[in-house]
Amino acid sequence: MIDLHCHILPGVDDGPESVDEALALAAALVADGVKHVVATPHVFPGRYENKRSSITAEHASFVKLLAQRAIPLSISFAGEVRLSPDVLDWLAEDELPFLAGDAARQGKAPKAMLLEMPDGQIPLGADRFCELLLKQGITPVIAHPERNRGVVERPERIRRFVDAGCQLQLTAASVIGQFGSRAHTTSLFLLDQGWVQIVASDAHNLQGRAPRLGAAHEWLTTHYGVDAANELTIDGPARICGLPARADR
Repeated sequence: MIDLHCHILPGVDDGPESVDEALALAAALVADGVKHVVATPHVFPGRYENKRSSITAEHASFVKLLAQRAIPLSISFAGEVRLSPDVLDWLAEDELPFLAGDAARQGKAPKAMLLEMPDGQIPLGADRFCELLLKQGITPVIAHPERNRGVVERPERIRRFVDAGCQLQLTAASVIGQFGSRAHTTSLFLLDQGWVQIVASDAHNLQGRAPRLGAAHEWLTTHYGVDAANELTIDGPARICGLPARADR
């Protein structure tokens, strides 16, 4: 599987605090059936000042550590970009990381950005923000909409974003019912509507935010079929990240 949303880099946000914790998370991802992970630290001006240039260095260091420990996990990086006017300035400075990395910047892969809204609401102007990205050829991949209170209260609110061209990424724990009943029910609604393109772990640690992508794949296989499970956890993430299709790997 390909985990498109994971906070695995140590010491950069609310993910692992230490290198050892990050390596333990990496090993857990491998055990869970993940072959490739996209490190997506929070990109949140004023709180987590992670930019493409700084994440590049953190990613390179962690790749070396994985090789030294012989952990068979390939890793690229992007970021979980907080919806904020300030990030448009970072975009203009080429400091926002795309899910397909440099290949997207060079026009060799899709330009897509993991976009986070506040959990409490769909902010006023969020649709216009997404339209600005789409007009620049950037596909917003909206992270964990099933945990957004505004979407939970009225799931159909997210439809205008889907119709505009955004993609949706659900959290594995929500899909299997471990993020509460409301997140689970909202996940089912979004899946049943055919609005979801990606399921990812959003793992932060080995305690409350551990990887659960393997369990989600099993659950999706049982309820929607193996083809749907593979599309949501392997093929869909591969396309948006510019990775080879399964037949080419």
